[in-house]
Amino acid sequence: MKKVLTIQDISCLGKCSLTIALPVISALGSETVILPTAVLSTHTMFSGFTCKDLSDQIEPITEHWKKENVSFDAIYTGYLGTKEQIDQMKKLFSDFKGEDTLIFVDPVMADNGKLYPAFDMDYAKENAKLCGCANIIVPNITEAAFMTGMEYKEEYDEAYIKEMLSRLNELGAKISILTGVSLSPGKTGVMGYDREADDYFVYQNDRVDATFHGTGDLFSSTCVGEIMAGKDWREALKIAADYTAHTIEVTLKNPDKPWYGVDFEATLPELLSKN
Repeated sequence: MKKVLTIQDISCLGKCSLTIALPVISALGSETVILPTAVLSTHTMFSGFTCKDLSDQIEPITEHWKKENVSFDAIYTGYLGTKEQIDQMKKLFSDFKGEDTLIFVDPVMADNGKLYPAFDMDYAKENAKLCGCANIIVPNITEAAFMTGMEYKEEYDEAYIKEMLSRLNELGAKISILTGVSLSPGKTGVMGYDREADDYFVYQNDRVDATFHGTGDLFSSTCVGEIMAGKDWREALKIAADYTAHTIEVTLKNPDKPWYGVDFEATLPELLSKN
């Protein structure tokens, strides 16, 4: 059985970060080890949430693992709250990356042309350096714009996306993937570039006109789980894109209208039935 370490915050209520990564990757057949970066009462779309930073626990936990000779087949990082934690991840990669360990970085920090309120350009630059340590990175277009210095555009063509992937490639990751890429009306999806093969990959599905917190975490967690289950990264992307879109569609039919997250619990059996 593959062993995956995922490093993100725990939002106790809200369906995101570790409360998505742990069940999804586990259900897809990998032992999932967690390293919480912070504990929040809810995710940040709620007002008045509480937050306990756990930066001071990362080194003691990882030092204990080293004494126990723990190793991982994949290390997957999501939301990291501080530049200090980014530095801690670089050391963790160095300490635990084996010859065949997959390093998968989702540089969560921005959307819709803006950095999240807690972050600044220095943070974006440090996240770019972290991406340089990875095998696979999955920024959205906003995050990629901040990391590469390119102008953010809401209307663009394939040439713009290819240039952005080229600049992401310069950061150092083997495979750069842009999420939220729309290359024709009514469509959205992903476009990736494999640096070693000098090969682009595009996958588009029907756009679902709704936005929910945590869908990026669902996409990335599904990718990691599928790759660990033996899927090629291109096939994993297709499965993750379709699964995320389908889960949004199912959530929209829920009469309780759970605004704070998607009903992945209802769709997970369908994902597993295809593996």
